[in-house]
Amino acid sequence: MPIEAFILNGPNLNLLGTREPGIYGSLTLADIEANCREKAAALGFSAVEFRQSNHEGVLVDWIQEAGRRGAGVVMNPGAYTHTSIALHDAIKGTGVPVIEVHISNVHARESFRHRSFVSPVAAGVIVGLGPLGYTLALEALAGLLKG
Repeated sequence: MPIEAFILNGPNLNLLGTREPGIYGSLTLADIEANCREKAAALGFSAVEFRQSNHEGVLVDWIQEAGRRGAGVVMNPGAYTHTSIALHDAIKGTGVPVIEVHISNVHARESFRHRSFVSPVAAGVIVGLGPLGYTLALEALAGLLKG
């Protein structure tokens, strides 16, 4: 059975490579996409949708699209992690399996970053491992979708 992955990125992740490299590293979002596509192919994913938006409603639409297609989601919601009940409700409402990813260790940063509205409805969470978190999340997602 073919398995699909959506890799969704929230606000400001389009600035990777230049945005606070001491926190987020030097890889660009395009670099992360290339790594993810390579890993997804090795894991047997039939399709990968890699997307980024600074707009909450667009992310909600993509979560719903993934749910309709029976895909799994790797998601770095960016700052919407800490504010978006809409993302929480979209994940919960579609039942789509989500692995939440954060490049930095959000628990070692400002206190407002310690709460996630996504984590309670995610299948798993990976934080603080840099861009490696994305490929680890794909491994986890493959296990969920194949299992």
